[in-house]
Amino acid sequence: MRITVDQDKCCGSGGCVVAAPDVFDQRDEDGVVVLLTPEPPEDQFRAVQGAATACPSAAITLDGE
Repeated sequence: MRITVDQDKCCGSGGCVVAAPDVFDQRDEDGVVVLLTPEPPEDQFRAVQGAATACPSAAITLDGE
């Protein structure tokens, strides 16, 4: 799985960080998503899928699920 994020779309809700803290973080100044691991290990897939599904601004894209 490969993850991309669109920081311009991100609304800073932080749900992705709660769902997958080893994969996502937020910028201190504005809360916008920061991608820590573009290709996470398989044991993180379920959490990443949950984060992408729950993202209110659809800023997270998953390829190769």
